[in-house]
Amino acid sequence: MSGRPEDYRAIWASKPVLREIYSDIYRRISAGLAPGNSLEIGGGSGNFKQFAPSVISSDVVFSPWLDVVCDAQRLPFEANSVGNIVMVDVLHHIENPALFMMEAARVLRPGGRLIFCEPAITPLSGVFYHLFHPEPVDMSVDPLAGHSISAAKDPWDSNQAIPTLLTGKYRQAVSRLIPGLELRQLDLFSFVAYPLSGGFREWSLIPASITGFVLDLEWKLRRVLGRVAAFRLLAVYEKT
Repeated sequence: MSGRPEDYRAIWASKPVLREIYSDIYRRISAGLAPGNSLEIGGGSGNFKQFAPSVISSDVVFSPWLDVVCDAQRLPFEANSVGNIVMVDVLHHIENPALFMMEAARVLRPGGRLIFCEPAITPLSGVFYHLFHPEPVDMSVDPLAGHSISAAKDPWDSNQAIPTLLTGKYRQAVSRLIPGLELRQLDLFSFVAYPLSGGFREWSLIPASITGFVLDLEWKLRRVLGRVAAFRLLAVYEKT
């Protein structure tokens, strides 16, 4: 994959299994939204608008279906002006997650929510991500270190460990750094459907006809298997 939004958009249109998996994620995000307007960070191929048509969709690179082009670490919104910030597979690409989290806390209204779905690094998924996924996993980094932004940074650079670190090992450090942003919900889910689907690659090892059933079963098993086998995490932060 080139990383171009139009390429992802084309695969989304041609791959029913992929649409089923991400539609499940988008529905769960939509169900957790607080009242008010919503801002999508990393809108990419623009698929979340199908589930939340009024969302303000943004990305760091231009696409004709987006509403705003901006850097998540420098949001062009006034303080206390946004009801929700949502993102899917974006946080692990942000150069300085601490800057983004502080910006989210700034622009969210009291009671507003930051909701993101990202890779989860567990004993099982970590092996898969290390061996079979092109993006790196470095659990040794401090995701809160450094508050500068590099103009030369490639927006596709990533560390899939960042969301797991922020919501796990560094959870209390995030609370101390940004006391007005509290983690209200964390679900570790997705065990076989996502890796078997091939993601945004053209291949898939799971038939579309059973994907919905598998996703529902996986969600029900998340509290039993999540800590050791989850491939995904869904986090809900709320501004107090």
